[in-house]
Amino acid sequence: MNTDLSWVLNDVLEVRGARHAVLVSGDGLLLQRSDDISRDDAETNAAAMSSMQSLSRAVAGFVGAGHGIWKQTLLEYDGGWIFLIAAGQGAYLAVSAALDVDMEAMSFRMQKTVTALSKAMSVAPRNDHGGGA
Repeated sequence: MNTDLSWVLNDVLEVRGARHAVLVSGDGLLLQRSDDISRDDAETNAAAMSSMQSLSRAVAGFVGAGHGIWKQTLLEYDGGWIFLIAAGQGAYLAVSAALDVDMEAMSFRMQKTVTALSKAMSVAPRNDHGGGA
């Protein structure tokens, strides 16, 4: 299996205004980063995004009883946005973007990216049942 998934993350950056993308494990480890962010910055942000998803899940019940399943966190800053979504079992995709990003296009592209990540990280079943080399 090819573990370099930067091509998938770079795809989400095709949305006008997108800046950086990181794939993060639930415990804060950097799994993958887009080409345009340094490893140090990506690792720092991976740890923060893991904490952010944990906090978002913890307060999900605030929306009302029975409606508290976390789906996405959106953060606004003076200089732009951060989008954070689940990207499979124990993984999260975070993307930073400019203030004028098309939010609908970004959300759609992130969902498409998560689907591509799921396919890229899956392993095809073995047909030989381990019976030969």
